[in-house]
Amino acid sequence: MLINLRQKRLWKFFLLLFAVLIGMSSLIFTENLVSKLKVEERENVQLWAEATKLVSLSDTSQNVEFLSSIIDNNNTVPVILTDESGSIISARNFDNQKINDQSYLNKNLKKMKEKNRPIIINLEDGHLNQIYYKDSIILTMLIFYPYVQLAIILLFLIVSYLAFSSSQKAEQNQVWVGMSKETAHQLGTPTSSLAGWIEIMQNKYPEISITKELAIDVGRLEKVTERFSRIGSKPALSGENVAEIISRTIDYLKSRTSSKVRFITDYSPEKKVVIPLNSALFEWVIENVSKNAIDSMEGNGEITIRITETEKNAIIDISDTGKGIPKSAFNKIFNPGFTTKQRGWGLGLSLAKRIIEEYHNGKIFVRHSEVGKGSCIRIIMNKGRF
Repeated sequence: MLINLRQKRLWKFFLLLFAVLIGMSSLIFTENLVSKLKVEERENVQLWAEATKLVSLSDTSQNVEFLSSIIDNNNTVPVILTDESGSIISARNFDNQKINDQSYLNKNLKKMKEKNRPIIINLEDGHLNQIYYKDSIILTMLIFYPYVQLAIILLFLIVSYLAFSSSQKAEQNQVWVGMSKETAHQLGTPTSSLAGWIEIMQNKYPEISITKELAIDVGRLEKVTERFSRIGSKPALSGENVAEIISRTIDYLKSRTSSKVRFITDYSPEKKVVIPLNSALFEWVIENVSKNAIDSMEGNGEITIRITETEKNAIIDISDTGKGIPKSAFNKIFNPGFTTKQRGWGLGLSLAKRIIEEYHNGKIFVRHSEVGKGSCIRIIMNKGRF
């Protein structure tokens, strides 16, 4: 499963790389096209200027009128014709609603002077006119086109990624729910049978002390069956004492864990922190996090559980003296299938995250960790109303 996750990440990376390459290729191609169009526009304007100059030499009485008509025949390049004193004679290809606004034209003329040198028209009488110009509307659109295209590609990629992730998550959820329901169904019959046999043994042989421990384990099996049967449906929450649930869970783990594992509860046994939760599922979270800590310590070390409160939240810190978690794996450890063990499916912490965040609107994360020294998993539960 871990290999499949890596393959999917690689596939997503190559998809992103492919989209970026398409965008960059489009950007380079359009930049080259824009450069060529700029040269062509300048040549067209210069051609107009030369034609104007030649014609104006033959009939000086109509110079200004003819220059204006040439400018009017240009439908793409924004141009302004001025006399030798800098006064605007004519303009073309600007905002039609502002074309008669002198201040608007003066602002554009100032920008044109900063960007391009004017084309000088020497008239026969010793006077001169100047043609100022800037990039055409089409050229300006082409300049921004590759960036818009790149943004559209990235947007499409993001939407595709989200749709793919959502579909994949929905599919995983369906598999999990189906598997959980089937597991609960398969466990139900033998568990009920075992409970019946233990009841018979307790009634018939009350002197055998082991039947009490067997009854506890069968009760645990019934609780596990109940947990699996609830996956996929919204659990009912009620006001429960977090400290009491944690103490009960730790007592169970102590009796089924190596004596080399020491559990330290850093809170008062009488402490009462009541929050809305589902006790069966919350116990599962404490179990999974604790068992993960035990595996990290390889069955030898200390697990410390601390409970603190704020006005709105109950905070549970579960610390261990295990091998620690690399910083790069802080988020990965909660992913389905992520495990450093040779055995197991890597679902324990993933289930814990789902129970806390989706069913209880809480948070669970790695508070801190140091390789070789241990880790601390923090759970934040909203006190809310119930």
